Amino acid sequence: MPKDNSPLIGIYGGTFDPIHYGHLRIAEELNGIFGFSKLFFIPSGSPRLRNVPIVSKDHRVAMLSAAIQDNESFMLDKREIIRDGESYSVVTLREFREEFGSEAVICFIMGSDVFLNLTKWYCWREMFELCHIIVADRPGYLSTLNNKKPQELTEALVSLQVSSIEDLKKSTHGFIFIVPTTLQDISATVIRESIATEKSVRYLIPDVVLEYIKTNRLYSGKE
Repeated sequence: MPKDNSPLIGIYGGTFDPIHYGHLRIAEELNGIFGFSKLFFIPSGSPRLRNVPIVSKDHRVAMLSAAIQDNESFMLDKREIIRDGESYSVVTLREFREEFGSEAVICFIMGSDVFLNLTKWYCWREMFELCHIIVADRPGYLSTLNNKKPQELTEALVSLQVSSIEDLKKSTHGFIFIVPTTLQDISATVIRESIATEKSVRYLIPDVVLEYIKTNRLYSGKE
C-alpha cells in the first residue's frame, strides 16, 4: 500500500531508433496527467519480439540523451543497453522494484499496439506483481478491436482495468489504466526510410537529433 509521499515512477521503454516527437509527446502528455516523480526512458538493448535496431546502442543512447536533455522531468536509464543478452522488461521491473522499494507506485508505459501483444512477452503476468500498465491509446482504438484481443488479455482487462487515476494510486502495482492520448502518426520506420531516400524529416524529430543523424550519417547507408 503506497503512502502519501510514495514516489510515482514512470517507465517508458522502446528501441528509440530514432527517438521522435511521437515518443516525446506521449511522455509529456502522460507526465502532465500523472505527475510522475520521475519518468525514465529506457532504450532496449536487444529486444526479443522486435527486429534488431538499425543503429548501434551508443547512437540510440546519444540521440535519446540529446532529445530529453532540456526536460528536467525526463531521465535516461541505460540498464538494458548495458545488460548482456536479450532485453526483458520484467527483469528491468524487478530491478526498479528492488531499488525504489515496496511502497513506490511504478507505472510501465506502452502504446496500444504494443499492449495487444503483451501476452507474448516473457513472464508477462509477473509484470502485474511489479507495476501498473499504462496504455497510451488512440481515442477509441482498443475498443474497436474487441474481437481481435487475445482471450488472456481480454480477461486481464476485465479483472484489472481501473477507470480513474485515484484508483490506480491506491495500489503500488496490479492495474491497467488506458489513457486516450493525442498520439501523433509518426513512425520510426518511415523516418528511417525517408532519410535513406533523402527526404526531409524535419519537424518529425528534434533538431538536435536530426543534426546528430546527419553528422554520423545514420540510416543513410553511408555510416
